[in-house]
Amino acid sequence: VQLVESGGGLVQAGGSLRLSCAASKFTRDEYGIGWFRQAPGKEREGVACIRGSDYTTYYADSIKGRFTVSSDNKNMHYLRMNSLKPEDTAVYYCAALDGMYGRYCQTWEYDHWGQGTQVTVSS
Repeated sequence: VQLVESGGGLVQAGGSLRLSCAASKFTRDEYGIGWFRQAPGKEREGVACIRGSDYTTYYADSIKGRFTVSSDNKNMHYLRMNSLKPEDTAVYYCAALDGMYGRYCQTWEYDHWGQGTQVTVSS
């Protein structure tokens, strides 16, 4: 599976961004997509995950109600981020599972990763 993220950038607090993840070369019908972020000096954390077969979603408490994960199809996935805060500043990664989905939205579940895109929220 190959993943390419886009859509990061600099935004003021309270603003919005939409990240995109172009995915290709899935070999199975079932799949999972996860969005993760890593701030300087911190561990990579799960933000939102979606199950490909039925679009079941999971959200971390820190972003619940502000971020929305969605998919057009198997190849295009999005993370809509509203009401951004300075603490949302991080490199955001798209990750994928082929043949299964990530039940816990944890980094150790995912074996395909994009290159990451920087999101910076100014106060």
